[in-house]
Amino acid sequence: MAKMKAAMAAVLVMEKEGVTQAFGVPGAAINPLYAQLQERQTIAHVLARHVEGASHMAEGYTRAKAGNIGICIGTSGPAGTDMITGMYSASADSIPILCITGQAPRARLHKEDFQAVDIASIAKPVTKWATTVLEPAQVPCVFQQAFHLMRSGRPGPVLIDLPFDVQMAEIEFDIDTYEPLPVYKPAASRRQIEKAIEMLNAAEKPLIVSGGGVINADASDLLQQFAELVDIPVIPTLMGWGTIPDDHRLMAGMVGLQTSHRYGNATMLASDFVLGIGNRWANRHTGSPEVYCKGRKFVHVDIEPTQIGRVFAPDYGIVSDAKAALELFIEVAREWQAAGKLRDRSAWVAECRARKGDVQYLRKTNYDNVPMKPQRVYQCMNNAFGKDVTYVSTIGLSQISAAQFLHVYGPRRWINCGQAGPLGWTGPAALGVAVANPGTKVVALSGDFDFQFMLEEMAVGAQFNIPYIHIVVNNSYLGLIRQAQRGFSMDYCVQLSFDNINTPSAEPSRGYGVDHVKVVEGLGCKAIRVHKQEDIAPAIRQAEAWIAEHQVPVMIEVILERVTNIAMGTEIDNVTEHEEMAQGLGDVPTSIAVSMLD
Repeated sequence: MAKMKAAMAAVLVMEKEGVTQAFGVPGAAINPLYAQLQERQTIAHVLARHVEGASHMAEGYTRAKAGNIGICIGTSGPAGTDMITGMYSASADSIPILCITGQAPRARLHKEDFQAVDIASIAKPVTKWATTVLEPAQVPCVFQQAFHLMRSGRPGPVLIDLPFDVQMAEIEFDIDTYEPLPVYKPAASRRQIEKAIEMLNAAEKPLIVSGGGVINADASDLLQQFAELVDIPVIPTLMGWGTIPDDHRLMAGMVGLQTSHRYGNATMLASDFVLGIGNRWANRHTGSPEVYCKGRKFVHVDIEPTQIGRVFAPDYGIVSDAKAALELFIEVAREWQAAGKLRDRSAWVAECRARKGDVQYLRKTNYDNVPMKPQRVYQCMNNAFGKDVTYVSTIGLSQISAAQFLHVYGPRRWINCGQAGPLGWTGPAALGVAVANPGTKVVALSGDFDFQFMLEEMAVGAQFNIPYIHIVVNNSYLGLIRQAQRGFSMDYCVQLSFDNINTPSAEPSRGYGVDHVKVVEGLGCKAIRVHKQEDIAPAIRQAEAWIAEHQVPVMIEVILERVTNIAMGTEIDNVTEHEEMAQGLGDVPTSIAVSMLD
């Protein structure tokens, strides 16, 4: 058998597992692995400015394209701890990424060596597996096991920690006969699917809730086929947004306390049965189970056995990969259709569509205020970006408003860290998405605080020519926290505003603090500041022209009014509307209700 360094075996296994791209920051303890990457020249590498940024790039890369597994590489000590937020975000949303860290030599692990930390123990709660490899001969199979675990069952991240001397050690390894391990995914039985369809067919007003597991399984087309066969409206979760296009006749809106549509909540409350597929009943979707579950039965299909009954006990649970379940759902539904056993759902579908098109359920977007109201920004984005855009966002009023007002027309067109929501995630994740899908329209959306967290990563886009548009809605506030503090009658430690001494006094944005335009330009990218709605479309056209010319990220900063309270509540039947509701379709010109008239 061939002799090679263990680090070379790691690289060769990654090649065999389909890896072509990595993100990271080299350091002394991981240099042996980088030496083999340089020798092979088979895995491209993007140099991040912060290792947490590299972990989010890896996340974005995985989330953007079915089959991708993002790789994040860093040295020992703080590089590993920097990755923890990325591993947590990936774990929370069932996203496979492989994090690789260097480590002090084995003989010095117990001697408090420089940058020696037990990163495997630290990472265990936020990974499917975290291990420090102590025997060089184990390296190939540890990497093999890592890919097997990341792809099997509920997907998730893995950390492999490689001591310096383990990487350098010579081992024997036959890469020519290497094969990836078979992937394990649980599959529903026919009897289980038949029982679920019997329960669904018995309901008067059934719904399908489509979660992120449908996207992870690359099963959105199957979800739509099944919904159309049984003619049942679909409620996508925030992580499942795009499994059915927003303008599909069966898309009934999103449900929740924040990232939701009024008509979606109303339809859920009117239903008597819910079939959840690949979802986890997240609390921002459900509110309390007492309100969410009252008056309706539930069937829950999920790939992870321990998710069944975690939030509330469904009337029936099925452990299955979403794709495997949907294939059987379609098979059985076609048989029932041929036998004339499926019920006519036209009246229920019409009722749901009527709510979706009813102006009383729509929030006004067509404002002309200066400084701008955020609702108008999303209206302008709907007009400018069309259906083929991929949005990337993380958390805050910017993300909540985006879910209320933007439109998504396909899977992986909404890239969002749904559970963890770490500020700073958006920019590096957008870079990962753009690397995964070069030449596509990638638009990141941040509030000013999210943008400031990791804005140094824009330099990565400039250095490696990774273009995308970054919309920054700037109210110079921690807006979501300010709104939450209303319940405590305070506005405390949430203001980002100050008079920037380097900004001319006549400039309207002077009191908004950080000059994002100058910072972004200093990082080698392009930037535009916008104050009025009529300037947004020209700014986007300019951004697209700069991207075509320079192949770098472009930031468009939109100066908002300082305070806007966005609709949210404590229960799906108790959402407070702080802003105006539409009085007619002229108040919501980019709503799906308008397109329904065509």
